[in-house]
Amino acid sequence: MTLKHTINTAIKGLKAHKSRSALTILGIVIGVAAIILVVSLGEGAQNLILGQIQGLGAKTITIIPGRQPSGLSDSAQIFSDSLKERDLVLLKRRENVPALSNIMPIVFGGESAAYQGEAYRLTLFGGTELMAEIFDLFPSEGIFLTEDDVKSVANVVIIGATVKEELFGPAPALGEKIRIKDRNLRVIGILPKKGQGSLFNFDEMAIVPYTTMQKYILGINYFHRLVVEVENENEITRTVADITQTLRTAHNITDPEKDDFFIQTQEDLVNTLGTVTTALTMFLAAVAAISLIVGGIGIMNIMLVSVTERTKEIGLRKALGATNKDILTQFLLEAVMLTGTGGIIGISLGALFSFLISFGLSTALSLDWSFSFPFSAALLGIIVSGTIGIVFGLYPARKASLKSPIEALRYE
Repeated sequence: MTLKHTINTAIKGLKAHKSRSALTILGIVIGVAAIILVVSLGEGAQNLILGQIQGLGAKTITIIPGRQPSGLSDSAQIFSDSLKERDLVLLKRRENVPALSNIMPIVFGGESAAYQGEAYRLTLFGGTELMAEIFDLFPSEGIFLTEDDVKSVANVVIIGATVKEELFGPAPALGEKIRIKDRNLRVIGILPKKGQGSLFNFDEMAIVPYTTMQKYILGINYFHRLVVEVENENEITRTVADITQTLRTAHNITDPEKDDFFIQTQEDLVNTLGTVTTALTMFLAAVAAISLIVGGIGIMNIMLVSVTERTKEIGLRKALGATNKDILTQFLLEAVMLTGTGGIIGISLGALFSFLISFGLSTALSLDWSFSFPFSAALLGIIVSGTIGIVFGLYPARKASLKSPIEALRYE
């Protein structure tokens, strides 16, 4: 019997039981669709997050207080008071960090803002005039912070679009005063609506001079971050070394393992978050893949039932000259065709749902969420579904091929 004839026979066998065949591959369809959906959305989230980080510029370095955490349980080490004004002064000196272009201290915290009986919980950032350029935060109304605002510890604030809507509604906000932590701050700028970003939601935040934040809002004398801009991307490595040496000298640190700060470049952050998001996506895909195993078991059960129902057919074919190999090949092909078809349908549905969800997220939440079709996951889905057909179809196919033609013809 030729392979072509065997394939045609397998197709006819599947067509004879269309409803059963459709239900049989449902587990495969769901499993493959879930994998495509998870991987596609995972890649979309990763692209969004990394795009936000890279948007800060490759020449940006962040100095973070505390010992560098070695894991999730060590995260509390991040919040430390090791970076202070003296460090800012030392790092600004050209002889200490020659390639430094700008440096900006940042302090932050969650606070409540009030205006004429209206209250709103926001994220409050303390920064300098450099924040507008680094984070692309140019007001749509009013002005941003100035160097004089920082030096004079001015009671001024720039608010996000959502903060403006929640506190003022349609009324004008410029020149009005909002109350934060028993301090009246005059609104000098309103940020345009930027939507939810992967790092911050700028619509729900307010910005004040870092000196005002330290003295009147938080009551601290240290920084949560120091953001450094380097003159040239090629100077990143050298600048990291200069900053490290300057801070170690200032903090009397001789053992690198006792550093009370750590430095993070944009490349470091991209690599770290890329690894985390990839690992999370693969974990979710592995969980989704469990349904493929369930689908494979279902296919094996259905194929065993099919072998029993078609016992006379098997006996007749053997009586007409079909070999054990022909019977084995026919039933194995049926299993592979079922799982292969399920894989193709699953890929199509997974891609469709992923596109719709990506479009919905980008539209409803104003996110720069792009649809990403995972070709590697699609190829893996086809290979895995075909392999499942072989693995779980082999036992029923072998059982069919070993049937005695005489006993098969006698089967009732």
